[in-house]
Amino acid sequence: MTLKKSLTHSSKNLSSDALPVKDKEAVVRILSKRYQKSLVERVGRGSPYRILVATILSQRTRDETTERVAESFFRRFKSVWELDAANVGEIRNLIKSVGFSSQKAHNLKQTARILVEKYEGKVPDEEEKLKELPGVGQKTAGCILVYAFGKPALPVDTHVHRISNRLGWVKTKRPEETEKELKKVLKKDLWLPLNRIFVLFGREVCQPREPKCVLCPIKRFCKQKQKS
Repeated sequence: MTLKKSLTHSSKNLSSDALPVKDKEAVVRILSKRYQKSLVERVGRGSPYRILVATILSQRTRDETTERVAESFFRRFKSVWELDAANVGEIRNLIKSVGFSSQKAHNLKQTARILVEKYEGKVPDEEEKLKELPGVGQKTAGCILVYAFGKPALPVDTHVHRISNRLGWVKTKRPEETEKELKKVLKKDLWLPLNRIFVLFGREVCQPREPKCVLCPIKRFCKQKQKS
């Protein structure tokens, strides 16, 4: 059953107000209607190569900067083969606006070489193989699996970690712990949209220091309501 059908089926005979506080499907359904496409999805356009690069560029970089730089990057390097043929200096100059641009330039160059030599220019769709690529850790690998291949993964950043704890879904201190605990309490068909909706929701409403609880569409499910 697809995510959309699953969520529709689970809420067919219940209004969101009548759902129990801990109903995680209701939270995902409500936020999925509001946040339908992430930066990586917009820039990536379904291409594993574009999604890999966009995810690396987005690390510790504002969305508007990532989107602008990524579009310029893909006009110049339309494929992993073109990226492999480039020199690090050219890559660095093209992405200099993003955070840690020098390190990312080296990572992108090395990643392109590995993809060409080891995977015939294709991005692997297995977590462990992705994590062997320079600049790709647990969260980045998860994003690639979700956004490029539609595979169930739970990339957890600070937003996903914070919101999951505020909702009372988990009680953890680190994102790595949150990922493990979420996998225990969430059905797999809820994994795919979670990163997208919690990241966007966390930036817009459920912010770290001053959450905008008055504007929150899921506050009735929240275990840590704040006064706004």
